[in-house]
Parts: sequence; structure tokens; C-alpha cells
Amino acid sequence: MARLPPYPRKRLGQHFLIDPNLLRKIINLAELQPFDYVCEIGPGGGALTKLLCQSAKQVLALEVDPRMVDFLKGEFAECSNLDIQEYDALRYPFDQLPEPAVVVANLPYNISTPIMFRLLEARPKIRRMVLTVQLEVAKRLTAKPNTKDYGVLSVMAQHLADVRFGFPVSRTCFRPVPDVDSGVVRLDIRSDNQEKPEDLNRFQRIVRAAFGQRRKTLMNAFRGADYPDELLQSVQHKTGISLSRRAETLSVQEFRTLSQAFSGITMVSPT
Repeated sequence: MARLPPYPRKRLGQHFLIDPNLLRKIINLAELQPFDYVCEIGPGGGALTKLLCQSAKQVLALEVDPRMVDFLKGEFAECSNLDIQEYDALRYPFDQLPEPAVVVANLPYNISTPIMFRLLEARPKIRRMVLTVQLEVAKRLTAKPNTKDYGVLSVMAQHLADVRFGFPVSRTCFRPVPDVDSGVVRLDIRSDNQEKPEDLNRFQRIVRAAFGQRRKTLMNAFRGADYPDELLQSVQHKTGISLSRRAETLSVQEFRTLSQAFSGITMVSPT
């Protein structure tokens, strides 16, 4: 008789995907090759882990729950291409992965955004991500300008990766059943984005400032973030982007143009 995994803990945001058809769809979306190195975050009971091990060269499974770690090590004792580590994904040094990885994860709803930002920060060591997240987050990741879901997460993710929505996942496909539906998204890290850390930090500051007061114009939002008027007038003149617009109307490319303009003007901007 097969062993059952420990019961999920609510405080860890554990909800296990149990639908075998959806598990296969995740594998298909990831387009794994026999030479791929995979990092799985939150393997839970190991249903997806088994398929990953069958599809990739090596799988690193990061699990924060010691009960699940013990269960997985017993279940996969004979699996030679699986490395199970007890680790909190919010603290794991993704920038030290041994080779560029494909990340596959069913992210806990309460920490999905900070984990995604940590993964994007480690993008030189990540080629692709296939993430199961709250449907609201999936919509924000893939949102386009002039929509209510378009914001900081949309711009930052699409600046660094090609993002596409995979498919929705009903809450009834998880055990225990969560309060909301989910969605699977794929992010392919852009190889043409080789920004220096200081350039990316500036881009992020500008995006956050722009959306910090969403109902205000860019001019007033930047003023609220302590950017001086002289600097803002120079940026507007240099880019041709009217700062009377609101943040949600700008494309990702227009945010890039703004960031480059802020960099090119020799004037102290806020840190």
C-alpha cells in the first residue's frame, strides 16, 4: 500500500495539486529536455517531482517542511537524479545554482511575489520558470497597459522575461481546497537583458514611484517620490513621454526609455 504524504499545513500555505492531467500540462508547458537542470520549489507530496525526474537530467527539490522532506526522501530513495533539500525558498541562494535552471514551482499564495522577485534577481542562473500562482497574480504577471491588473509586477516581470499565461487551474484540483483559483504562467528569461545591478535598481525605483500613487499623473507621482521638477522636465523633454500620463498607460518599453533618460541626465535623483 502506497504511503500517504503528511497532511498539508495551512500556516505554510500548502495546497497540493492532485489532478494528473494538470501535472502533465505543467510538464508540457515547461518543455523539459533530457539535459535540463530543474529546480522545484515546494514539491509537497512529490506528484510533480516524479514527472520532473523522468523528464530532466537533474532535479533539485527545495522543501521547507521537514515532515515532507522525510517523506520525499523515503519515497524517492531509489531516484538517482533527485536532490531533496530542506530549505526556505525565500532564503535559498538561487544565484549559486550549479548551472542555469528551469524552475518549476507551486508557490504558496502568501509569499509568491517575493519569491518571484528573488528568482528574477538570480536570472543569470535561471533560463525559464513555470509557476503555479494565485490567479490574480497570474493576471498581474501577464497584464497589458491600460488594464486594472497592470502594475509593478507586470512591468518588472515583462522587462526581464517573456511572460505568457499557460492555463487556469480550478481550486478543486488542490488538496486541501484553497479559497481561490490558480493559474500557471511561463517566464522565459530574456537573454538580451544584460543590465548592470545599478541600472535595474534605477528601473525598479522608477516603476515603483510611477505606480506608487496610481491615480496621479506621472509628474505628481514622481514629485511625491521626491524627484525634483527640473529633473522631471528634462526627462520629459528628452524622451517625448508626457508626464501628464498615468503609469498604467505606459508600455514596458516606455518605462525602459524613462529609466535610460533618468540615467543620462547629470542631476542627483532620489535613492
